[in-house]
Amino acid sequence: MSNTAEQNRTLFLGIDLGTSRTTMMSNRGAQEVVRSVVGYPKDIIGVKLLDKTNIVGDEALEKRSYLNLHFPLEDGVLKEASEKDTQAARELIQHVISLANPQPGDKICGIVGVPARASISNKNQLLRITDELMDFSMVVSEPFMVAYGLNKLTNSIIVDIGAGTVDICAMKGTIPGSEEQITLMKAGNHVDTFLATAISESYPGVQITPALAQKIKDQYGYVGQPRQDIVVNLRSEGKPQPHEITKEVGAACNTILADIVENIEQLITVFDPEDQDDAVSNIILAGGGSRLIGLDEFLTVSLADYGPVNVVRVSDAVFSGCAGALKMATELPVDYWNQVGDVIGG
Repeated sequence: MSNTAEQNRTLFLGIDLGTSRTTMMSNRGAQEVVRSVVGYPKDIIGVKLLDKTNIVGDEALEKRSYLNLHFPLEDGVLKEASEKDTQAARELIQHVISLANPQPGDKICGIVGVPARASISNKNQLLRITDELMDFSMVVSEPFMVAYGLNKLTNSIIVDIGAGTVDICAMKGTIPGSEEQITLMKAGNHVDTFLATAISESYPGVQITPALAQKIKDQYGYVGQPRQDIVVNLRSEGKPQPHEITKEVGAACNTILADIVENIEQLITVFDPEDQDDAVSNIILAGGGSRLIGLDEFLTVSLADYGPVNVVRVSDAVFSGCAGALKMATELPVDYWNQVGDVIGG
């Protein structure tokens, strides 16, 4: 088979595994977002209603009343607690691959993003799963995927704010080492839980869950001074009523800021002194949390002592990670993947 024919039969995938959502892009144009949840019927009635043994994504959440839900990714990495979690992770990844519509005879090669400081055991667990589902796979850090996709491989700082983790990475023109990457465990889920608690304390009769708080945060989340009063309909004793929650939203979103600033400051110092001006003028916000209103202005002011600061958001907070992974997969010959990340297959 010629190289061109082999290339045409290779399905390249970029996958960004997230605690809340998993995204995928392929070299054949597939582009999908899947909620990172797998549902299993609670009993035989659920099996009859589903006509299958499991269901993945938004549909699982919609039918949660008769399902046991498993969220196989915790803090951005695979849970290692039980066989059921491993099974759920496998079914989530298998479902995401199926959305790329692989054809018989395809060679499936995928790059999968994980938090910057994911453990060796967690990477190995993920690679064992992907080895069953792909011909060749590699695990790389999520902020590195973002940097690769944007061609920001030197003198830049990537701040990737997800649901489970905040990953901060200093890009110095090489594969980032452990001293150039930081993973923070207070991220979007922490904000959601804090917001749900704050609303409950302000309005004791209101029915509020972290999932509902997440929807509020995604629409209204801000840092610094509020741009507007935030009034939403919330149910109290089953009845929807308007509630003003501007202060609660601001307080929740602000809980992750001090750690982000402190660790950006730490990573600035890993650059050579003559490169630090370039680094602070090239700070890139990615992930769902990058959409918090006012975050770029807040970081610009907070880091002003380090020189002229420029903070920009990625244009696509949902797909920037998997787009970088796909770009890497299609540009780097598979033989060189082991120089970039952890690899299995062949």
